[in-house]
Amino acid sequence: MRTSNHLIGLLNFFTFLASIPILSGGIWLSSRANNTDCLKFLQWPLIIIGVSIMVVSLAGFAGSCYRNTFLMYIYLWAMFFIIAALIGFVIFAYAVTDKGSGRPVMNRAYSEYYLQDYSGWLEQRVSSQNYWVKISSCIRDSRSCGKMRRIYNGAPESVEMFYLRKLSPIESGCCKPPTECGYVYQNETVWVPGGGLVGADPDCVKWSNDQEQLCYNCDSCKAGVLASLKKSWRKVSVINIVILILLVIMYMVAIAAFRHNKRIDNDEPYGETRMEKAQPSRIHF
Repeated sequence: MRTSNHLIGLLNFFTFLASIPILSGGIWLSSRANNTDCLKFLQWPLIIIGVSIMVVSLAGFAGSCYRNTFLMYIYLWAMFFIIAALIGFVIFAYAVTDKGSGRPVMNRAYSEYYLQDYSGWLEQRVSSQNYWVKISSCIRDSRSCGKMRRIYNGAPESVEMFYLRKLSPIESGCCKPPTECGYVYQNETVWVPGGGLVGADPDCVKWSNDQEQLCYNCDSCKAGVLASLKKSWRKVSVINIVILILLVIMYMVAIAAFRHNKRIDNDEPYGETRMEKAQPSRIHF
């Protein structure tokens, strides 16, 4: 009995530790939402799940230490729903970021992003005018485009050096015009029309050298946000899947240990009787 309680307590301690990467992932998404991705509601389910695992594991730890069956029941049922919620979140994260990726550009190290490559709930959310006003304002306030400027010997980097840079999706989609538009590079965020006609992409006429405008209203910028969200979510989802597997294993072991405890509790009186009967009677002279 004591061994099983110690095992359950140890499992709850590891469960508490497992909640830390989940909570850290939610906090990381929150920092990305404030500074880069700019979609601010996605991190909360993960933060809530991480905090819930912490609280429930502490309840299970207390229940195992004090042999409190009620707390152990709460722990097992709550952990079941938390694991189900985490499975749902992982599936949701992969489902809404399933489509879309950057397109390679000839003679460029960076990729370019097109809104038509994306679809589904997340694309509709980002493209929604109400949301996009807030997202584009967040990107503008983050100064992501201003931070990509590089100066060498008092002058902007050359166009050849710029073409060799691996730009982030937001830098590529929001801070410069699409390559097919035919604009000529002056610096990272200043481009002028070339000698030929401007390309047919609607984003070509949306581009502005006004540093408060740039391509923040372009479809390529929306696609860049979606690509950035996909990268962020996929990184967090990999960690979540590993933690989820560990949680399921620990949960199954905790159930087995709890059932073992209950079986011992139920059999204990009868076991004592059998032991007493099995002892040889003493002969007194």
